[in-house]
Amino acid sequence: MSNLMIRLVSVTNLTSGGEMSDEADPYVQLELMQDNALFQDDVDYGMKQSSKKKDVQNPVYNEMFQFDDIDTMNNVELKVTIMDDDVYSGDDRLGRVTINLEALDLDPEPMLVREKVCNRMFQSDSWITFWFSWGEPVKDDDADELELSHVGSAAYEVLRKKHPQYHNQLWNVTHGKVVGELHQTPLEAFRTDHPSGGDDGHDDWFPQVMADIISRTERWCDVLSLGPPDGIFMDAFKSALSKIAESGENRDSPVTIRMCFGNIPAMPVNCTQIIEELTDGLDPSTANIKLWVGAWRRVSTWNHAKIIAVDGRHLHTGGHNMWDPHYLKYDPVHDLSLELKGAVAIDGHNFANEQWGYIEKKQETLWGGLSDKLPDGLPQTTPCRVTISEWPKGIFEYPPTFRKQYVKEYQSRFTRNCVPIITMGRYGSLLENDRPSDDAFVAMLGSAERCIRMVLQDLGPVCFPKTKRALPGLKWPKEYLSALARVIWEKGVDVEIVLSNPNSIPGGLSPLEANYGNGWTCEDVASEIIKTIREQFPNADHEELRSKVSDNLRICFLRHQRGNKYENGMTMGLHSKHFIIDDTATYIGSQNLYVCDLAEWGVVIDDKDQTQKIMDEYFNPLWACSYTGEDVDVDVVMDGLDIDRNGDDPADVDEAMLDQMEQAQYASFGVSKLKDAYEEEDSESSSDESDGSENTRKARRRRRKEKRREKRGERRERRRRRRN
Repeated sequence: MSNLMIRLVSVTNLTSGGEMSDEADPYVQLELMQDNALFQDDVDYGMKQSSKKKDVQNPVYNEMFQFDDIDTMNNVELKVTIMDDDVYSGDDRLGRVTINLEALDLDPEPMLVREKVCNRMFQSDSWITFWFSWGEPVKDDDADELELSHVGSAAYEVLRKKHPQYHNQLWNVTHGKVVGELHQTPLEAFRTDHPSGGDDGHDDWFPQVMADIISRTERWCDVLSLGPPDGIFMDAFKSALSKIAESGENRDSPVTIRMCFGNIPAMPVNCTQIIEELTDGLDPSTANIKLWVGAWRRVSTWNHAKIIAVDGRHLHTGGHNMWDPHYLKYDPVHDLSLELKGAVAIDGHNFANEQWGYIEKKQETLWGGLSDKLPDGLPQTTPCRVTISEWPKGIFEYPPTFRKQYVKEYQSRFTRNCVPIITMGRYGSLLENDRPSDDAFVAMLGSAERCIRMVLQDLGPVCFPKTKRALPGLKWPKEYLSALARVIWEKGVDVEIVLSNPNSIPGGLSPLEANYGNGWTCEDVASEIIKTIREQFPNADHEELRSKVSDNLRICFLRHQRGNKYENGMTMGLHSKHFIIDDTATYIGSQNLYVCDLAEWGVVIDDKDQTQKIMDEYFNPLWACSYTGEDVDVDVVMDGLDIDRNGDDPADVDEAMLDQMEQAQYASFGVSKLKDAYEEEDSESSSDESDGSENTRKARRRRRKEKRREKRGERRERRRRRRN
């Protein structure tokens, strides 16, 4: 028997409750029925009900419901009713819809569905959003067929058991072929015979790699990155679109292209300008392309994944953004990505679906997002913001949702030179609690028997500029550190970590445009790891702890042959997100291990031979240059075990700190240099946010105080109404 899995995401634009002055207290009822023919009995599979939300017009649920033993979807309907909880006068109905599940052609791959629940003439309609899937209980056949290693099995088991509802959406066991060598920039920086050590950049080959993959598109292309392309990257992307247009003139159906970016706080992407740049010179009447450019932010979450997925068969992913001065000019930042071919590309398309669903939902409630904020005690919070543009103008405002059958004709089962791959990601605050890739990382680290090798930008949180003080509210990633500590202490696992040199700025950018390295020393990182050994094993002897630092834990800053600085004195930055467990399984993706709740995605190559090849190309030469033993003093590490390196309580932040906090955040975000790529923020973060004048700062402080007073007044009023 198969199970029907339903994830109730959210409802938008609900009316008020029974009284005009009262906000709705909504909950959702789901009744599953099989409406059979005249001489057959109908089947009632029962009703399920969501939690009840209090005083909210746009409730977010992200709750899972399961109907068991559904052997067919023939004539099956889901009756959805949205109710307003009212203990005094009885519950009122706020909207309803009946969904024909048979018509959806459901399968185990989650499908995004949005349905109208209330049609209004003079104001926005109400909508409800679901993810549906139907099939056997989650058990990935590829996991057995491909014979995962102990590392891959650890990740698979936690994903299968803890996050079954996100199978084929946020994680999957699949396969693919690694194409060529890794894409590392600057190229060959760690070769002993490289004359400049990569000082001058000149990696103009790299944007063309991305463009070549995009230009292969015949049916569907997804591009995701933190920000839009600029400089040579933009030129390469424009060339790729021209090639698609040339080859697509005689196709029966148009090519769908979705480009999704992150709306960095106070700097939302100017999607219209990006589309104008990309399509300059294209004729909309002959190009046979449908292009959407969108960007989003939900509170402290935005897209940070770096994906190019083409026709479900070509994939590029890793850590690289698409920014010319960061990679192609002087003092370039180091980064790592790879190209894959095969079924693994399907998962890149699927990952993009939820983000586009959020853009569509939020765009329909322009002001609805203003209430979606972090608690008042976090002064660095920012509002939700979505932006979207389409080309040619006049096509559907929102792109279609990707489904595997759309590219079925381009699929072929690659078997030669394919390796097992686990794709894994997270959506940040788009989900209430679930972070699948985080749990998979902890499981993989905990599975280590011999060694863990890591190449990371940071492990510690963002700091105030030129200090080692974490921003208020930010903490060290205790789950990851505890996992490292356990395998060091219990199994004697060797841990080798390469980190970015603090405050490294590429290409002559300003500190507000790029800053790779949050500011912590290697000794700080070592102390935080050893500290968690002491917390988990209170009887650990001081000398034993000391021996773990000297014998099992090796941490260093990034170096080339002649040191960690370029010729002009700028330190070398690192942006890779890469780790290797037991020289058997390799992660390459977009997810940092320091605490940062963004939307992320990456791949685990679960193959010993391919992992060894990756080590030979990247980790081994990098480690040979970087590890000199000079970055960690055991005495300093042990003396630092009692230092609290977490950020202060955000409730204690005064107004004078806000500017410094914003500077630190901007530096860690990074930006594109494309002219007009970003536009002014909405009324919540208007253009004067970046003005350094005293009058501007005073105005911003007044607005913040006013908003906090308004929120406190709203809470008092809600409490008063409940008491009455």
